[in-house]
Amino acid sequence: MKDTAKHQGLRNQLVTVLQQKGITDKNVLEAIKKIPRHLFLNSSFEDYAYQDKAFPIGAGQTISQPYTVAFQSQLLEVEKDHKILEIGTGSGYQTAVLCTMGAKVYSIERQNELFKTTSLLLPKLGIRPKHLSFGDGYKGLPNYAPFDSIIVTAGAPIIPKPLMAQLKVGGRLVIPLGEEHQIMTMLIRKNETQFEKHEFGEFRFVPLLENKN
Repeated sequence: MKDTAKHQGLRNQLVTVLQQKGITDKNVLEAIKKIPRHLFLNSSFEDYAYQDKAFPIGAGQTISQPYTVAFQSQLLEVEKDHKILEIGTGSGYQTAVLCTMGAKVYSIERQNELFKTTSLLLPKLGIRPKHLSFGDGYKGLPNYAPFDSIIVTAGAPIIPKPLMAQLKVGGRLVIPLGEEHQIMTMLIRKNETQFEKHEFGEFRFVPLLENKN
């Protein structure tokens, strides 16, 4: 579990790339500067860990491109102690970014293999989400709701109703919507019944699957 000065240098370069692509949230950039992304990847990809690219992580899933992680994190406008629900723990990298930004993260993963690996990895790196669970992200975590914000890290054909219900008034739900290509979509909950919708262009994600564990 080595993190060297060389890795730090590569992270600093990655942060510069993200700034050039329009990421301005200092907390997001600081988190990306701190987190050893190479430890979230299969060691055969280690040399590429700080390129702005997605990589396979097993179970047919990917670790998202750093720009995508930074973009979604920036949309959430994370503040310290925000309760955030993450759908799709995956490698745990996005979880780590949110925890490092001071959020209380509740995360769900539907692939048991990834859930086990990530549950072991995060504590080794000193990253402690409030709750990691193995289950169906479509259902969210009603027992822990409401959340200040919800982030979905897989492409969804629709916005799952339970997730909308678990969002605080004033909260933000960030979700890539679509089948083949996804449009990054943000809902802001205005009151009990109304949501304001914003769209931010096209991204590529693995699909969010329902009831398939």
